[in-house]
Order: sequence, then C-alpha cells, then structure tokens
Amino acid sequence: MIPLLLLFTLRTFSCNDAFVLLPSNIQRHSRAAIHHAQSMIKLHTTMSNFTTETTSEEVSNIASEAESLEEESKKKYIYIYDTSLRDGTQGESVSVSCEDKLKIANKLSNALKVDFIEAGWPGSNPKDIEFFTKSQTVLDDEIKQKLTAFGSTRRKGIKNIEDDRQIMTLIESKAPTICMVAKSHLKQVEDILRTTDKENLNMIYDSVYYCKQIHKRKVFVDLEHFFDGFIYDKAYILQCCDVAIDAGVDGLVLCDTNGGTMPWDIHDMTKEIVDLYGDKAIIGIHCHNDCGMAVANSLSAVQAGATMIQGTINGIGERTGNADLCSIVPSLLLHMNYTSTCKSALSNITTVSRFVDEVLNRNPNPAAPFVGQSAFAHKGGLHVAAMERDEKSYQHIDPTLVGNEKRVLISELSGRQNILDKIKESGVSFGDQTSERALAILNRVKSLESIGYTFEGADASVHLMILHMSKEYCPPFRVLDYSTTVFDFDLDSASRVLGSNSDDDSVVIKDEKSARNGARATVLVRAVQLDDKVCDENAPYTDRLEVSDGNGPVDALAKALIRALQPSHPVLADIELVDYKVRILDPEKATGAATRVMIEFKNKVTDELWTTVSVDRNVISASLNALIDGFEYALLDYIDNAECIVL
Repeated sequence: MIPLLLLFTLRTFSCNDAFVLLPSNIQRHSRAAIHHAQSMIKLHTTMSNFTTETTSEEVSNIASEAESLEEESKKKYIYIYDTSLRDGTQGESVSVSCEDKLKIANKLSNALKVDFIEAGWPGSNPKDIEFFTKSQTVLDDEIKQKLTAFGSTRRKGIKNIEDDRQIMTLIESKAPTICMVAKSHLKQVEDILRTTDKENLNMIYDSVYYCKQIHKRKVFVDLEHFFDGFIYDKAYILQCCDVAIDAGVDGLVLCDTNGGTMPWDIHDMTKEIVDLYGDKAIIGIHCHNDCGMAVANSLSAVQAGATMIQGTINGIGERTGNADLCSIVPSLLLHMNYTSTCKSALSNITTVSRFVDEVLNRNPNPAAPFVGQSAFAHKGGLHVAAMERDEKSYQHIDPTLVGNEKRVLISELSGRQNILDKIKESGVSFGDQTSERALAILNRVKSLESIGYTFEGADASVHLMILHMSKEYCPPFRVLDYSTTVFDFDLDSASRVLGSNSDDDSVVIKDEKSARNGARATVLVRAVQLDDKVCDENAPYTDRLEVSDGNGPVDALAKALIRALQPSHPVLADIELVDYKVRILDPEKATGAATRVMIEFKNKVTDELWTTVSVDRNVISASLNALIDGFEYALLDYIDNAECIVL
C-alpha cells in the first residue's frame, strides 16, 4: 500500500509509475482538502487492484468533509447564555414555579444545547433556593454543569465577605458558574449605591476573588449600565474592568441596562473593551429591548469581538424585554460567520420557543422572526406563484432549518396558486380538473370572506372545503338537527352573575355548582356503525340522540356532540377545545348582527392544533358549524371512506 500522491500543478496522481488525470470530482476541492484526503487513502500497489472511479469518489467525499471541517474551524465560537429563568421572569405577567423552571432548564439544555442557564437569584427568594436544591438530584450532570447562579457583589462596608448572606447563598447553590451584577456607572455608584468609587471597586474585587479563587467557581460580572457609564466616565468603567480581571474573572458582560444605546455605539464601545481585555476574559453582551434594538445590538457586539450573548427565549423580560435568543441564534448561525453548540439543535428552536410560552402560559407571538407561526406564511397570490418556482424568492431561509414550516394562507388576496398548494398538501387528486376546482374553491373563499369569514387562521376549514369538493370523500358523520335551551331561575342580574364573598366586600363569579342557571343541548347525529353484531348491511350507520347540560349553549352543544359521536369514533376522547373566539361583524345591526366564531382544537396525544371558522347571524349555529368542522377534521386520519355517511 502506498499513499496517494496528488500533484497539484499537473492535477495527476502517481501509482506504480503510471500517471492518471485527476477526475473532475476531485479537482474542484481545495489543495488543503485534497491533502487531507491524501493522508487518509492508500492505493494498492498494483494497477490491477485499483479502480479509478471508486477511489476518486472516496477522495472526493473525504475532501468534502475536510473542507466542511476547515470552514467550520474558521468560524468564531459564540457562547449562548440563557437568562430566561432569571431576567426573563421579571417581565410583566411572567410567573414560573420551581417545577416549571426545572422543565425549562431541561429543554434549554437537551433541546437547544445552550452553554449557560442562569436559573435564578438564590439570595433573593425561597423559590430560587428551592430550584438549586432540587437541581442537584433532579437534573442530570450535563445540565447541572450549565447552571448559573445570579447575584450581586458584596454589600458595602462589609469587612468579612462571609458575613454577606447573599454571597454565601451563591456558594451554597453549588452552581458551577456565578454571575454577579456590579455597578460600573460612577453616577449610579454615588447616587443609587451611595458609596464611594473606591469602595465599589473593592466590592467587585472581593466578590470575584472569593468566588473564583477561594471556591473555584467560574465567575462572570454583569457590568450594569455599562454603555451609559462608558459615556459618563470611561476611566471609571475601565477601573471596574481592571479590578475584575485582577481578581480572576472569567467574563466581563457589558450591559445595555436601559436599552437606549444604538447598534453603532454598541459596536464601537464593545470593540474598545475587546481590544483591551479580549485576551484575558470572555467579553459578553446583555441588551434590553427598550428601543427595539436588543437583537441588533447583540449582533453588533459580536461583530466587534464579543464572544458571549446573554438573552432570553422569545425576548421575555422586564419592561419591553431582553434580547431574543430565538432571533439571535439563527442569525448567528445562518446569516453570520459564527458557530455555537446550538448549531446541531437549531431545528429544535421553534419547539423550544413554543414550549417556554406554553409553560409560562403566554400566547406565542405569531409574527416572531424565525419561530412565529407567521414567520414563513405567504398570503399574496403573486408571492405564492413566485415561490412555486423558487422558494427563496420570498423566504430568507429554509423554514425547516429552525423547525418551522412554510404556510400558504387563504384569503380574498389569494391567487389560484395558493389553492393549488393547499390541494397538494391535502393529498386530494382532481386529475385534469385540478385547475378548474382550484378556481372554484378560490371563488368560494372570496365569496365567504366578503360576508365575514376569515381563513388565514383556519386551515382546517380550508382543508375540509377541498375534501368536500372531491368525489372520493364523504364525511364520517352528519348532524341531522339540534336544539338548545337556556334556563334561569333568578332574573336579578347582579345576583345571577355575581356572588358575595363572606370574608370581605369583594364579589366573585359563581362557580358551576352554585349557579342556578345553565343550558341544555340536544343533538341528533347520524354516525358510522362500527359494531358488526348490530350492523345492518342496508344501514351501515346509526342515528343517535343525545342530551347534555353545560355552562352555556355552546358548551352544552360540544358535550352533546362528543357524547353522540364517541361510540363510533372513540378517538374524540383525546380532543379538547382550547380556544373560542367570537367577533361581531356588523355591530350597527345590534342583536341582528352577523357573528364570526373561531374555535381552536387540540389532540391531547399528538399536541396537534387546528382551527375552524364559521359565520352566521345566529351565534349558536355559527358555533355548531365550527364544532362540526373541528370534530370532522380530527377524524380524517382515522376514518375509512368505505365506511362513511353518504349525504
């Protein structure tokens, strides 16, 4: 066996004194890559044992791999530091339990693979102490190594740092990394902290030294109000950095605490710090979004040389929020020449975004870049037609790279191509009538939207509309008739709706058991008969009459409908209604106004969500139609069209 000799000038290789022209699939690679392939492949010493085609393919594959590794090695590594569980929880209406924190920490580490998880301030509240205590037994070692405990520098005037309880809770948390906030703006030191510039420097040094040198923790210092302080007194800012470096700090984090700095100023000030301290410590960036610049500022800092970004999932945080990691991470990896551990998990970022919103009981922002439901949604007919030829024409990336998907919206602005895409998604074949059927569906959509329907958020209704245009499809059930009754035994409006709280003067809404009013619904449904013992060949279906009570007529209808359908379709036991929206379309007609109802459903087993829509001047009829569509859509994967109700 002899090594493959690649002669770059002649583009040939030698084997037993024979020269062979290098195949074109090898020539395209760089010299460094071919050299890598040369070191890994050996050829047999006899030409009879050598196959040019096979060997050239091997060389090409290894060269491609080498080039990929070479290109990746050129990218600068950026640490991703998540502070959703600490800074993110300072956002209005954001509340999270200890158990929820543990769930989110698991997701951040296992699904997104962030480098650091700032999980709380153990010195500020019992919940965070509980988290760090439980984390030692509940979380695996890999996640525990990423945990960061947040705190502040020691209190002013303390001679023995161990007398500072807040510092001691950081050590007791057992977190391998500690991040402490320090005042770096001289005016803040004097007016807010109310101490001397020298004492503040001592506070920084003592705190970093104790945690780093005595307890061997990794230590980051968040330099609060850094950019404002840099402008106010640059010399003092540098003194703060110097004492932290002297104490052995691992990272200096530059904080745009008030969120008022512009990207170009962030870049210039960060570059000065990187030039001075970049070889001594990690330089990080922490931005708030008060001017809507948090993402841009974070990326500007990275361009200036910062190598760590602090942010939160979905940009949650105090006031207008923090820098959004769901925008920053994809931008770094897909649009800039940087890399991180998140790269291998980038396709999970949409799932992580929605998971955090779900745990925090927040409504996801549909317009969020990269991860929002509308991030790759296309409505205009011309846009959709162009994307049929080239998807890059109106998309900056492939949505699957971030775990999202392209969506074609149906509305009065749609063109035929929007409908054709939906037909393709549905799997329905209209043969040579596809274009004609698409036009018919489009005209129906435009007609319905003219009277108040909206199909942008009701893909399930569009899907069913397409199916009902197909001769091969017939629905799995049919509602033959229904009725609802609302009953009330107390017509005093105040006592009917509200009940007194005996402990104080406040009032509370009556619960279901104590209310003396309600609703009852009756439905007659024709459904598939699945019991072979009673199935009549001439009647492969059964009619069921069911009655149910509920909190109101729509609630009663939903319960009665499920009760009537479950014997034939047990899978409906896994379906729940998660949202119900009503909008009055022509309020000038008062009680005779048309009403649009949108209902969102969820499969509790698969977590799939879908929405249906209906419009009627009778809100009960509109609600029932939306319910029927929602349950029919839920059955699409389970029904056999050979056993369906022919209308």
